[in-house]
Amino acid sequence: MTGVTLFLIFLLNLGLLTFADVARRSGVWQTVRKSNCSAVTDVDFESFREIFHRSYKLHSDYYHRRRSYFKNSIKRHAYLNSFSTDKDSAKYGINQFSDLAINEFRELYLTATAETVPPYSGLKTEGLPAKFDWRDKTAVGPVQNQQACGGCWAFSVVGAIESVYSKAGQPLKQLSVQQVIDCSYKNQGCNGGSITRALSWLKQTRVKLVKHGCEEAMMGRLVEWGPLAVTVDAISWQDYLGGIMQHHCSCHHANHAVLVTGYDTTGEVPYWIVQNSWGTSWGNEGYVYIKMGGNVCGIADSVTAVFL
Repeated sequence: MTGVTLFLIFLLNLGLLTFADVARRSGVWQTVRKSNCSAVTDVDFESFREIFHRSYKLHSDYYHRRRSYFKNSIKRHAYLNSFSTDKDSAKYGINQFSDLAINEFRELYLTATAETVPPYSGLKTEGLPAKFDWRDKTAVGPVQNQQACGGCWAFSVVGAIESVYSKAGQPLKQLSVQQVIDCSYKNQGCNGGSITRALSWLKQTRVKLVKHGCEEAMMGRLVEWGPLAVTVDAISWQDYLGGIMQHHCSCHHANHAVLVTGYDTTGEVPYWIVQNSWGTSWGNEGYVYIKMGGNVCGIADSVTAVFL
């Protein structure tokens, strides 16, 4: 990757350029996988509408606007996939968000905020397993779908609490996310919120933060304490289909709360296993894999553990 391309990506992450601007100026506009990269036609868009149950009126202004966003997403996929040169790299393509403009996606789904909390000390980083996942211990609830509610912060917190109860020997059961969205008065409900403020409202929990940017510390805390609620920069997640996210995911603007359930360091590219709240049709059946090392997506910047 050239220095010019890196600089353009930096401007993209700051919001000063669009994906199309970067792709056009960097000269890396390439064709992506045949399943997602054919020229946009009415058949392509109609297939998308059928699969994802879009009912907007045929050939209305709204229809043409959504089709334009869909066409832009196809071009964006081409740019993002130009960095995916090996079999484990993340792949980008058509999903339930392909008819949203980038700013719409951000306003609907990236509404979390991160707050500074004193870091926890005394971190154990030695003797950790090469691979660990709380799902293998049946201590992680099913993937949820926040739909058009910007309540990712509540889904992340409730998921962590469910896992901690299970880790303590109680049956894994689904707790009420809606109660947290409705009653955590220091947050803004479906308009956004903070993991830390939600946990402050839940007085039965104690909050500790892993040292900023230290992914080895995260590994230790994950194994010892349970799944971790984290706030990441997810602006490039709109088009994610699967694989390990390694590129074009900045750590400049934390905006989305998720749950880290495990990690895997046994392959060529070690990665975090992260549960999202956008339903099972997104990503790896509702999960995203993020490369370990380099603080990709700001995964280690705001990491919270929950205690009973």
